[in-house]
Amino acid sequence: MDRTFSALSDPTRRSILLRLEEEPGLSVSELARPLSLKLPGMMKHLDVLSDAELITRTKTGRTVSVHLSAGPLQEAMEWLRRYERFWTVSLDRLVALVEEDDAQ
Repeated sequence: MDRTFSALSDPTRRSILLRLEEEPGLSVSELARPLSLKLPGMMKHLDVLSDAELITRTKTGRTVSVHLSAGPLQEAMEWLRRYERFWTVSLDRLVALVEEDDAQ
């Protein structure tokens, strides 16, 4: 789970995962294009995502396709859900304060 959260800490890697959710099986060059990344930089990001088991790569000929692997994300979400009550209570208090101010 440490690798999952570490991989998700980078905005470029999060955008890669979002893109793969919308367009599974993109090639490495297709993923890099809108991010203005050169191949070595893109490969470093993909290596981090792969080490965290958030993506899988398959090679067909000279083309490497990348796919999202949601398993580690589910594990992270289960862990976060255990602590959801802490921020939910705070948000409920904030809503109550705002509604109280509006009523005055």
